[in-house]
Amino acid sequence: MSEFKEWNQLKHAREYLLFPNNIGKHLSLDETALSHGELYTVLTNKSAKGKSGTIVAIVAGTSSEKVIEVLQRLPLRLRNKVEEITLDMAGSMNLIAKRCFPNAVLVTDRFHVQKLALEAVQELRIKHRWEAIDAENEAIEKARKQKKGYQPTILENGDTIKQLLARSRYVLYKNEKHWTSDQRKRAEILFYLYPDIHTAYLLSQQLNWIFETTKEKIYGYTRLAKWHEKVAHSGFKSFYTISRTIMNHYKTILNYFDNRSTNASAESFNAKIKAFRAQFRGVRNVEFFLFRLTQIYA
Repeated sequence: MSEFKEWNQLKHAREYLLFPNNIGKHLSLDETALSHGELYTVLTNKSAKGKSGTIVAIVAGTSSEKVIEVLQRLPLRLRNKVEEITLDMAGSMNLIAKRCFPNAVLVTDRFHVQKLALEAVQELRIKHRWEAIDAENEAIEKARKQKKGYQPTILENGDTIKQLLARSRYVLYKNEKHWTSDQRKRAEILFYLYPDIHTAYLLSQQLNWIFETTKEKIYGYTRLAKWHEKVAHSGFKSFYTISRTIMNHYKTILNYFDNRSTNASAESFNAKIKAFRAQFRGVRNVEFFLFRLTQIYA
């Protein structure tokens, strides 16, 4: 009844799906997992806004050569019409976009850049948390040897140091203007006890501020250069790595300031795939799952 057996892409559905008529001027390139962690490269049309006509191509795997071979089956005249592609910082994605869409401007997704900075802050918090756990274990063992009861230090807000570091996770993800009163109090104590976390938090928020407030590419370039200087003086190895990564992708990152394009549409579509997969309690038949998915979104 679904006409699945008569589907014209059934023979190669597990390997690739192509919908040439859905190509638009602005595309997103990303990867997603369908079942058991199997990755697929997904090309989507931004103008479809996550509805019918969104899927341009789905290719099994993330190998650049394989994906390029499939996408080059799309008519060249249609591929030449693509003006802009948003993608992450993976080298394979960059190569795919360059080879298959020669006229398109590549834009590195700003949220992938910001995510690296947020992860660097969390890495520092986790480092201090392990140190706090070790210190507490040593204090407990010492008290036990002295046949005394162990009483952890209770901070102003009622947290122990270990709890403070654990409960600060979401505080460090958010901008301070979005903190609740409890989160603000926790942040004040955290930054007082661990000034290095405060410095790292400010660096991550300054990077966010550059992307949120800068409207022209030249100012974006200048502000990022100043941010690099601050990173160099901070002494944080993880932030220095982020700084080098940004430098290696400078051109495509700065292209964001032309139209302020992001890969948010691709991430939103990935979320829809996950929700669709959860609704049917997983993927038993990959071909039939892709058939149902394309009936709605292609």
